[in-house]
Amino acid sequence: MSRHPRSRSMGWPRRIAHVALILLALVFLVAFLLLPLATVFVEAFRQGVAPYLQAIWQPEARSAIRLTLLVAAIAVPLNVVFGVAAAWAMTRFEFRGKTLLGAFIDLPFSVSPVISGLVYVLLFGAQGWFGPWMEGHGLKVIYAVPGLVLVTVFITLPFVARELIPLMQSQGSEEEEAARVLGASGWQLFFRVTMPNIRWALLYGVLLCNARAMGEFGAVSVVSGHIRGLTTTMPLEVEMRYNEYDYVGAFAVASLLALLALLTLAVKTLLEWRYGDEIAAHAPGGH
Repeated sequence: MSRHPRSRSMGWPRRIAHVALILLALVFLVAFLLLPLATVFVEAFRQGVAPYLQAIWQPEARSAIRLTLLVAAIAVPLNVVFGVAAAWAMTRFEFRGKTLLGAFIDLPFSVSPVISGLVYVLLFGAQGWFGPWMEGHGLKVIYAVPGLVLVTVFITLPFVARELIPLMQSQGSEEEEAARVLGASGWQLFFRVTMPNIRWALLYGVLLCNARAMGEFGAVSVVSGHIRGLTTTMPLEVEMRYNEYDYVGAFAVASLLALLALLTLAVKTLLEWRYGDEIAAHAPGGH
């Protein structure tokens, strides 16, 4: 009997700490995420709906939206191909340089996006290593769409691979080896055995890669030249309008970027809610 009141009294400090941690997390979330996000939409609609629609319907804004979607539409599939191939190589084979490959995959995480853009300028710029040759053959990378795609691919390189590698390592290769023994071809092995086991991690990687591709600023800014209507993506358009004191236009375009990010989050949450059990079964440690 003497232990019961003491255990109850010891439970109150734990409950207080639990509630305090939850409140701290909520305050942090509101102050550093929800409030700035709400401010974007408030400023975008400060003068009403008509100026907002007019701002995003301007030719420069429409061009920036199209270019952002185009760059993402090219960069994301390329990174999907690379991510799947790299994850397969890292988890299914032993070879020299495996550790080095893993380090190269993580390289964009550790290099500043601005430095990444400068590297491509040094390679393909007018005074770069390959610039004069490319100019002589009518090829243009810097201050053109190919440069935007290249730097975006570089910046978003790790997302798909880093979602797949831990999952494929935890799953092992027993099912694939069994399918190979039963006579499955390489394509059958991939699409009927490997793909069903990695599709949710692959989808998460694609969502993250796409969100980063559309929101990238630093590297794209270096190689774009800020040529309005030709090489300005949505983040660059936001910066240019803000510097021109067009605050409504800047926040209007920024609100579209925020909506794309929220849409990505909504798709991810919907998939988790709809297919939660199946996702858990294919996650590391799942059964």
